[in-house]
Amino acid sequence: MCSALLVMDVQRDVVDIADDGSGYLVRLRRAVDGARAAGIPVIYVVMGLRPGDPVVSPRNKVMANVLQAGLFTEGAPGTEIHPEVAPRQGDVVVTKRRGSAFSGSDLDLVLRARGIDSLVLAGIATSAVVLSTLWRAVDLDLGLTVLADGCLDTDPEVHRMLIERLFPQWADVVDVDEWLGAVAPR
Repeated sequence: MCSALLVMDVQRDVVDIADDGSGYLVRLRRAVDGARAAGIPVIYVVMGLRPGDPVVSPRNKVMANVLQAGLFTEGAPGTEIHPEVAPRQGDVVVTKRRGSAFSGSDLDLVLRARGIDSLVLAGIATSAVVLSTLWRAVDLDLGLTVLADGCLDTDPEVHRMLIERLFPQWADVVDVDEWLGAVAPR
């Protein structure tokens, strides 16, 4: 199996809203560095909306609220990937238009072009991008690993329920250190 690490929605504004002071960015940095050391591609996924985005329907409550709050506007400083986990030259950055990393992006094309058939999911929020990307990846028959402590949510109880009860039905759920131990070059 050929895997890639997806680092999803770890953008400045999102980190400012969700970071709970638990060392999340340090853990995620270890995962990114470990993936690179093991030769595993790191693919960044960001939400990007055009100002006054014409593809956001008022019927989509979440996206309409995001647009109204001014979040994820392309080119705004808050939409940049957090510098603690910033991409390096050669890393792919995919822009999505909705919750899932696959929605309105070319992620599927990137994966197929690189022969990637297994994903390692990390990002903010567990109940948003991670959940919706997991569902789509299951439908695409991709192998899945979720980094339990590489995901973060503004609601710790929702995060716990997803990580402990729902995600294990469709994915391997491991901590960053456990995953790094399995992929580290020998």
